[in-house]
Amino acid sequence: MKTQAETLFEMINARQSDGMLSAPAPSSHELQLAIQAALTAPDHHRLQPWRFLTVSGDARLKMGEVLRQALIARGETDETALNKVRGQPLRAPMILVCVVDTKEHPKVPLVEQVLSMGAAIQNILLMLKALGYGSMWRTGAITESPVLKAAFGLKEHDVIAGFVYIGSLSRDIAAREIPDVNHFLHEWI
Repeated sequence: MKTQAETLFEMINARQSDGMLSAPAPSSHELQLAIQAALTAPDHHRLQPWRFLTVSGDARLKMGEVLRQALIARGETDETALNKVRGQPLRAPMILVCVVDTKEHPKVPLVEQVLSMGAAIQNILLMLKALGYGSMWRTGAITESPVLKAAFGLKEHDVIAGFVYIGSLSRDIAAREIPDVNHFLHEWI
């Protein structure tokens, strides 16, 4: 019989990004479980710097246009690239926009708040996996776009830590090879 730790490790190792997600997306209750898991992330001085926006249905088309406008604002003129970014939100039935609602604090630098969001997102990804859903965490320079931030109603100093695409798995993905821990873990003496 497997221990709880072995079962957890297998689930963590089985989680992989998948860019081909289909309906259905998680129910409202399932999404709330994933967000509740996110809210357990380490949080120095309990600043709770996490905000999440869901994008689904026709709002994905609107988001695609906002992404297109953000690229245009950065100087992109290639129609192929502009059309590609416009279609990105249609890769999944739901997208979670993960926003670091930055706080001024003398003992908690911005990097700690961003790291807290990273831990929160990892908890979301793992909970979605446990619920039987697939996901993909996307980032990139576009997340810094003032056009994008304005469209989502964010403050200038807020940080978009990424977009988590969420949906049902539509294909099997080969198991990943487990790297040798000894390449990454060393004793300092």
